[in-house]
Amino acid sequence: MVIDKIENYRLYSKLTKRLAKGFEFITETDLVAIESGKHQIDNDDVFAIVQEYDTKEEKDCILEGHHKYIDIQYVIQGVELMGFTPLTNQVSVEENLEKDYTFYNGETSMIRVEEGMFTIFFPEDLHRPCVKAGQISKVKKVVVKVKI
Repeated sequence: MVIDKIENYRLYSKLTKRLAKGFEFITETDLVAIESGKHQIDNDDVFAIVQEYDTKEEKDCILEGHHKYIDIQYVIQGVELMGFTPLTNQVSVEENLEKDYTFYNGETSMIRVEEGMFTIFFPEDLHRPCVKAGQISKVKKVVVKVKI
């Protein structure tokens, strides 16, 4: 799991060509003006999902993991907490391999992610996004899905 400011993206874009394409989308797109929804970058290998939502109570947010994709989650506007825990022996409660998600029960450590910051979640990293940081916040975020 990685958390950093977008100014440091070059440290991570060199890991794979697909991660580089994801960061290129984030840094070269007018994300404030972009519409919510799915945006193709490199077919199913790299694509972006732009979301706008109000943050919620931790109990209302789902702990999730992915098998085929790495998530780059970049906060365009707002602030949220993201829960994190390594995948160990958590109990899965729902799985959809076709849509590449598994939901789990389990505890997480909370990380504050503000405007201009990103996280990278690998398949070994479970995460609980969308949690309010003190008070409810409107968040605009892009999740770039990078196929492994």
